[in-house]
Amino acid sequence: MRHRKHNHLLGVKTAHRISLIANLSCSLIDNGRIKTTLAKARALRPSIEKAITLAKKAHASDDAAKKVHFRRQAIARLRSKTAVKKLFDELVEQFAGRNGGYTRIYKLAIPRLGDAADMAIIEFVEEIQKKKPKKKRAPKKTKTKPSAKEEESSTVENSPENSEQAVESAVVEEDTTPTTVEPSEEASTIDLPKSKDKDEDQVVEEKKTAEKNPE
Repeated sequence: MRHRKHNHLLGVKTAHRISLIANLSCSLIDNGRIKTTLAKARALRPSIEKAITLAKKAHASDDAAKKVHFRRQAIARLRSKTAVKKLFDELVEQFAGRNGGYTRIYKLAIPRLGDAADMAIIEFVEEIQKKKPKKKRAPKKTKTKPSAKEEESSTVENSPENSEQAVESAVVEEDTTPTTVEPSEEASTIDLPKSKDKDEDQVVEEKKTAEKNPE
């Protein structure tokens, strides 16, 4: 009797099923989360968790030969050296303190269009937090406190003795400024008849010269 011997056949032959699970495992390692059918997600979970267990064994052992052996077993299972390298060198650290249960499956409410297959999301339980580049902010203008010397100079300038000296210097400057006398209206009115007399004398002289020297 085959009690408790359930296999995820997925409706395909053995070679197809092994390749399918290997490709899904590589996609999960590269992206950290994938969306697939619920049946494929359930078939993928035991396979990827066994590969993570191999990576943890290699990470815990100090023997170089065992590390190579576990890595080769994972390559035979996943069929991708780049995915195995990422799993053994980068992702294994986040599973070091966890005993099983490395993946999580979310069942989606909306089925797939066409065949109405149940969809699900499978992801790693603990994700590696990627460091985002920090944006450079403009430096804020900070008000600098005046030093002791500057405070002393400001107090000396604001003292009453200096204020009195400044007032006296301003008064002296006002006294020394040259005064300009503007011509008054009376002087302008007095000059007007003189200018008219001069014009009349010129006209008379011109007439006399014309009479003396007729053409």
